[in-house]
Amino acid sequence: MDSKNYQFMVDQLEADSKQHPDLFRFKVMLISGVAYVILCLFLVSLALLLYWVFEIARHDRHYGRTIQVGLFALTLLPVFWVSLKTFFTRIEPPTGRELKPGEAERFFRILERIRRKLNGTPIHKVLLDDQYNAAICQVPRFGLFGGHRNYLIVGLPYLLATPEDEMIATLAHEYGHLAGDHGKMGAWVYRQRRTFGAIHSKVIQSAEGNWINGLMAGALNWFAPYYNAYTFVLSRQQEYEADAAASRVAGLAPNGSGLVRDDLLGRWLFEDYWPRLYAQASEQEKPRFMPYAALRTAFTACYSEWATKERLAEALKRDSGVEDTHPCLRERLEAIDAQPTLPLLPKRSAAETMFGAEIKKLIEEFDTNWWAETKTGWQSHYQRRLVINGRVTELLPRGREQLSDFELQELASLQAELGNAGEALESLACLLRRGGGPYPRAELLKGRLLLSQGDRAGLDALASARANDGNLEDECLQLGYDFLYETKGEAAADHWVRSQLGED
Repeated sequence: MDSKNYQFMVDQLEADSKQHPDLFRFKVMLISGVAYVILCLFLVSLALLLYWVFEIARHDRHYGRTIQVGLFALTLLPVFWVSLKTFFTRIEPPTGRELKPGEAERFFRILERIRRKLNGTPIHKVLLDDQYNAAICQVPRFGLFGGHRNYLIVGLPYLLATPEDEMIATLAHEYGHLAGDHGKMGAWVYRQRRTFGAIHSKVIQSAEGNWINGLMAGALNWFAPYYNAYTFVLSRQQEYEADAAASRVAGLAPNGSGLVRDDLLGRWLFEDYWPRLYAQASEQEKPRFMPYAALRTAFTACYSEWATKERLAEALKRDSGVEDTHPCLRERLEAIDAQPTLPLLPKRSAAETMFGAEIKKLIEEFDTNWWAETKTGWQSHYQRRLVINGRVTELLPRGREQLSDFELQELASLQAELGNAGEALESLACLLRRGGGPYPRAELLKGRLLLSQGDRAGLDALASARANDGNLEDECLQLGYDFLYETKGEAAADHWVRSQLGED
């Protein structure tokens, strides 16, 4: 099923879920049950086939035929064993630094109060990770046969940015996925989506091993889009219900403010904070500051960057997609009847109020681990930049016209690597004016640089590079397709590729 048909099906199911919510839930339960039945029937059928083959071999008096049947049975045994193991597919638990109650007594007390208020199931482990996010995760220990454990994952950056009342709303939202009858059903569907996806992936990987695996893979490939669409829509409903639970526990204002802060600040961290930090590797052998120690100050100092009316308006324009069960910000605020207003800077973060003095130790631990993982790559990049700058300093004073073709193309590549697109394009223009080409790799670089600046003339450069060097075809077509897909849409991207291949 292609993406358009899948999107159409999801839209229809969302309309159905709003008109007949109880009936839709029943349908989801039914299709989830069918998923169980399909997989279990396959295993039972395989077991019966294996038993039947052994019975024939045991009672058949013709030794030749007995040997043939026995050999067939031996080929079925590993298939049965692999299929049985598939049903117990291990799903890896989430990773993070486990928190103990003694490290955040107030945090765990609040968590317990929320659990009691929402009648939620116990959290078996609380993990702290490096993401700007919070999530609840149920991991079955025995595949389809359950034995699940509940994990709460909270990001350290999230704790450092969020005031306590908004953090309570977030924790209530996550607990809302496990609480009450709808919560239990949602948790069950969530586990089945996760488990079914793991089994589907494993079966696909072994589809070419034998005809039985291929048959099972074909059946799951047909069934998976319908199963995913139904459970996706229910999961999105659960997000709205979890938001409602957050408003009941923490209040409407903290929940609404928290949703806006999550969107604006999370995007700023990804697009601005981390790129600026890693950009230091071009100039510094070590970062000027450690990332987690600097976060609290950065959130405050850069408030005028991430908390703007323009960013909020942009966030409210984004629509929900089928890649994420979370609805868009606009729809989430509308669902809880909250006004989209810019969040205020907290006087104290949830990290400070809930963790006390322990938060400093955790920040130091995360910074130490981050530098241990980053140091080699960081310093390698720094040394590489020193070499590049030295080579550019050596070539450029000689003048572009005095450089050989090879040196001029090298200069352009190094300038592009340094991020000096304008200077790189000047070097490429000088090379391409010489007329001694073709210079397909220079055309490829020119195309890439122009497209990165939004200039459609880069498509002509890609076409020239592809025409002069067939080995560059895939890269050129992919670059052109990606540019047009992002700027003009899928139809324009497909049309351009077909025209390049002479199919239009």
